[in-house]
Amino acid sequence: MSFLDVFAWIVLAILVCSGAGIVALMGMWPGKVAHERNHPQAEAIAVGGWLTLFLGFVFWPLMVVWAYTKPQNHVPADGEETAP
Repeated sequence: MSFLDVFAWIVLAILVCSGAGIVALMGMWPGKVAHERNHPQAEAIAVGGWLTLFLGFVFWPLMVVWAYTKPQNHVPADGEETAP
């Protein structure tokens, strides 16, 4: 194999690894935001974030928006902080 072949394989490996890392970060992002903001449906958002990545990516932006919102009629549980 020539130098260009080896270089091409190295570039391909870097692209595959960075692509897998980006997919992992995008899958974790909605769930992580929801957990940090103490969202009442944080587990559903986390599962939805992963499922939408592997089932077509169409609803992933919806999961992100859902993670950043809190229901208006939400009654806080014991020990959960309330909005100021």
